[in-house]
Amino acid sequence: MPVLILVRHGQSQWNLENRFTGWWDVDVTEKGAEEARAAGRLLLEKGVLPTMAFTSLQTRAIKTLHLALEECGRLWIPEVKDWHLNERHYGGLTGLDKDETREKHGEEQVHIWRRSFDTPPPPMERGDRYDPGADPRYAGIDVPQTESLKLTIERVLPYWQSDIVPQLAGGETVIISAHGNSLRALVKHLSNISDEDITGLEIPTGQPIVYEFDEAMQPGERYYLKDS
Repeated sequence: MPVLILVRHGQSQWNLENRFTGWWDVDVTEKGAEEARAAGRLLLEKGVLPTMAFTSLQTRAIKTLHLALEECGRLWIPEVKDWHLNERHYGGLTGLDKDETREKHGEEQVHIWRRSFDTPPPPMERGDRYDPGADPRYAGIDVPQTESLKLTIERVLPYWQSDIVPQLAGGETVIISAHGNSLRALVKHLSNISDEDITGLEIPTGQPIVYEFDEAMQPGERYYLKDS
């Protein structure tokens, strides 16, 4: 039966610094790298070995994928990188310290920007120092200026249906290394979580989540691999 493995990238440098990251490209910390390696060792230990990989265009997710695959002896499997799996774009909040942003705009407003389903942060100005629009990896892509979780879902799910589901339907064991919000989009869809409840779902870094599908491509209950 098809198996899907979801892994949120290991701790990034801006996770450590408590900054809004979004589409800005930052690396994993050494702790994040070890989280990725531990995920790979767990995949090997549990015998859940991917045969096809998907990831975003962001270094922290790509590196997490490679470190995990190296640990479970699967660096050789086919791999697709696509911007549709990128983190949610945090707009004008990108690069800001979260605590300082709360002091400036108030706890309630920042909570709305971070956790509401359909209220995006203020848009990023074109040419901002954190604007990824000139990055060659996004050539030909209309880079958003900000995104809510709802908007993130609207770009993730069509890609899921068009590119990832066919691989699962063909019997592949698929691993997706991505981000808190792009994975939240998939979990919302697969576990049928409401708009209200999905905003409170936390996806920890480096902890593989598994879905097993039946013959009709219906997903079972999600579980953390460490608990299986």
